Amino acid sequence: MTSTPERIVVYGVTGSGKSTLAARIAERTGLPHVSADDVGWQPGWVPTPDDEQCRRISEVCAGERWVLDSAYSKWRDIVFERAQLVVGLDYPRWLSLSRLLRRTFVRAVTRERICNGNVESFRQMFSADSIIRWHFTSFASKRSRIRGWAAEPPGPAVVRLTSPRETRRWLETL
Repeated sequence: MTSTPERIVVYGVTGSGKSTLAARIAERTGLPHVSADDVGWQPGWVPTPDDEQCRRISEVCAGERWVLDSAYSKWRDIVFERAQLVVGLDYPRWLSLSRLLRRTFVRAVTRERICNGNVESFRQMFSADSIIRWHFTSFASKRSRIRGWAAEPPGPAVVRLTSPRETRRWLETL
């Protein structure tokens, strides 16, 4: 791309650093950063109903400028209709898992508020709905999806990044 895209979605496996990268892209470009988890979760870890998620993300995507830190499967098509660039974080499992474990542990200890005031806990960390379990459940399919998109873009251009060093270099080009 010859100019900086103004509608970007960061996609990757759980723990890969999507939100951090989206925030850095927003900082470098002035694009508004939108948290997918804020769209998908209400206080008390109550999932936002699917139709409401689609309505909210449609409003975001109707805008001319945004960077989104994920694309949930239930509304990915809405995002891709408007996105100009997909940044795929295709990091090794050891890296994303170690980041996820560290982040989840720290949040459980500090009680840091995330996505609409929710707090991660040790109980949640080891529950059937654990984000760590989700990492194992979704890793292969998300990684395969990124690689498929890089080979055959789904509409918007795709940048596949395979290491933090490569990501830092790419970010410097914005």
